[in-house]
Amino acid sequence: MKRNHTYLNFDKLGFIWRGLVIGLLAGFVTAAFRFAIEKFLVGMQFVYNGIKAGHIWWLVPVIIGLTAIGLFVGLLLRQRPEISGSGIPQVEAQLDDELDYNWWSILWRKFVGGVLAIGPGLFLGREGPSIQLGAAVGQGVAHGFHANGADRRIMIAAGAAGGLSAAFNAPIAGTMFVLEEVYHNFSYPVWLTSLASAVGANFISLNIFGLQPILHLNYQRSMPVTQYWHLLVLGIILGVLGRFYQYCLLSQGKAYRLFKFLPRSLHGLVPLLVVVPLGVWHADWLGGGNGLIISFNQAQLSILTLSLLLLVRFAFSMLSYGSGLPGGIFLPILSLGAVIGALYGAIMVHLGLLAPMYWYNLVIFAMAGYFAAIGKAPFTAILLVTEMVGSLVHLMPLAVLSLVAYGIDDMLNGAPIYESLRQRLKAMALSTHRSLDQVQLPVFEIPGAQPFKVKDFNWPSNCLLISIQRGEYRIIPKGGSLIRPGDTLIMLVPSGRVGHFKQLIGQEIQKMYD
Repeated sequence: MKRNHTYLNFDKLGFIWRGLVIGLLAGFVTAAFRFAIEKFLVGMQFVYNGIKAGHIWWLVPVIIGLTAIGLFVGLLLRQRPEISGSGIPQVEAQLDDELDYNWWSILWRKFVGGVLAIGPGLFLGREGPSIQLGAAVGQGVAHGFHANGADRRIMIAAGAAGGLSAAFNAPIAGTMFVLEEVYHNFSYPVWLTSLASAVGANFISLNIFGLQPILHLNYQRSMPVTQYWHLLVLGIILGVLGRFYQYCLLSQGKAYRLFKFLPRSLHGLVPLLVVVPLGVWHADWLGGGNGLIISFNQAQLSILTLSLLLLVRFAFSMLSYGSGLPGGIFLPILSLGAVIGALYGAIMVHLGLLAPMYWYNLVIFAMAGYFAAIGKAPFTAILLVTEMVGSLVHLMPLAVLSLVAYGIDDMLNGAPIYESLRQRLKAMALSTHRSLDQVQLPVFEIPGAQPFKVKDFNWPSNCLLISIQRGEYRIIPKGGSLIRPGDTLIMLVPSGRVGHFKQLIGQEIQKMYD
């Protein structure tokens, strides 16, 4: 009879150890980024309040300073266009080997550009840039370990998880966001390394910013099941408004054509100058929105004020992000959701259909529902709001509202906002080629062939599907659009590589049929 030998298994400790190293480094970088933005914003609010109090001459140095910031950040954008926007689409493209860059070049420019763009009070979030900063740290660690291939991608993903964790003090949501939205992979090397990184980064953040949840909101009691009909109504509203948000955000390129006298890299001058009168009018409304959400603890605003706040935050969020400045939409989405929930709750209280004690509940629930609709990442939305608020009692209503809002947005053909932004990024990358060729590739009818979705197809890098020809009709493709046998795919590819791309796509179509 054989004896059982006891031994130690260190197979998975390597993933944990590497994740912790990445997380600790990403935590330091992201915490410094977060700290600098918060102090910058506090200083700007002091200046705006001073101007409102009568120090009109302060306007001169403020306008000169913001113009200088716009010019300097524009220079950074010309040098590295990849630092534009939130950075999440860039990380997704990098993990799919569609985009690559020098990690240090991105790290310092995104840090400096993000602080200068978000700090003055623009309605931009720090979380997207934090994810890209964390990913750059992960890439730097991978470079130090001479890692490549799957190991390198895992370390980049782990850095992204650490960045979001430190930005929001939310390690579980940071891990889930990477698995659900960024990497789309739940294998144990990915989640184990990412979770270790998120925990390490959160440890750094907690030591600097304290243990209190970042969006701690007061509430009196859990909402009874008899009041859940509000979740259905509010979920429909959030789904419709979420679809409207997606449409408006993706149309900002058209809106900024009004400023065609400015180079694209200098479009940031527009929101940087528009923020001045807004800051003088309402300095406490500035920033990504976490301060605004917490202010709901002090007072419940009137229906008229909430309506005005919603319009201002929506419009200036679009203007801020559409400029291409380094800054995200994560926190602005959550703050818009909170305002929508507050407005709905105030109206229901006014009509006598909701007890005032449940007003705070709807503010909390709506943050998750609105993000679930726009980002199409309901698990992340539920976990993120749970961690940021610091309470587990809301899980059921959060799930109900997020599911309804997600379903309504999907019914309206809404696509995940970060995936849509990534496709636009891909189109912009293609546009850097001196010339493009149009390719028409038929999808042949073969026995057993089944339709497949655009998002399920493994598209080659530097290839853009622009339409699907079906008989006499042309279909503008989205992630959920079906490609059927008999269709003709119309694509743009770099000039001189038509044959290469035809072969690649033909092989991938055959794989879909096998």
